[in-house]
Amino acid sequence: MDGQKQRHPSGGVSVSTEMVLGMEGVELGADGKVVSYAKFLYPTNALVVRKADSHSAVPSCRAGASRSLPGSRYKPVTAKMIPAGAEIGSEAGEVAEYDPNLLDDPQWPCGKHKRVLIFASYMTTVIEYVKPSDLKKDMNETFREKFPHIKLTLSKIRSLKREMRNLSEECNLEPVTVSMAYVYFEKLVLQGKLNKQNRKLCAGACVLLAAKISSDLRKHEVKHLIDKLEERFRFNRRDLIGFEFTVLVALELALYLPENQVLPHYRRLTQQS
Repeated sequence: MDGQKQRHPSGGVSVSTEMVLGMEGVELGADGKVVSYAKFLYPTNALVVRKADSHSAVPSCRAGASRSLPGSRYKPVTAKMIPAGAEIGSEAGEVAEYDPNLLDDPQWPCGKHKRVLIFASYMTTVIEYVKPSDLKKDMNETFREKFPHIKLTLSKIRSLKREMRNLSEECNLEPVTVSMAYVYFEKLVLQGKLNKQNRKLCAGACVLLAAKISSDLRKHEVKHLIDKLEERFRFNRRDLIGFEFTVLVALELALYLPENQVLPHYRRLTQQS
């Protein structure tokens, strides 16, 4: 009936935000279409290093140390075995080669005005007097030349990570949770899946996923975290909840991380605090 109020289907995604909630290269089921994510699943015993024939299985780059990080439910992944014949695309290769020090590397060039000197016992930076705006511009231009597929500037990426850290501190999340959120976020950045429209939703979804997987949050604590995310990043919670699964698929459902990816972020966070 024309006089009745139009109702939207459940799922937290409104018609006006369908384009915003999308992520390049991520296929979700819509209009009755069924999409299978079985290729991202693997047996639980595949997390254990086993003596296997080199022709039947290939260890991936998700191997990590056997140590554990304090203060959370974080369970490190020791290794993941990839069956022979499995199709590994270019995006999977980028994830396997993820470097947790890449975007936070102190030797990262910040333009022609900065020079990092590393000595045996200390490291120092020499910067000639120049306007901060010029330094920022040079750094972003250098970053764009090295990573032309990334749609965000390096300064914007670092700004979003600071917002993620500040929000996590307000919600009393452990440093390991923030570290895992950083890994999720940087993996998507380096794959070129973020843009100006979805960057805040992606940052919020990464924090939410990391908190769920590494912290023993109660229902009211999850609600408080979503309230803070909505306030900090200025988006609608329905959009956040709808985008959470998009990020999960983009990460290939791999939320448990090896420590060699998490530990560098964890050390930096604990040193800054």
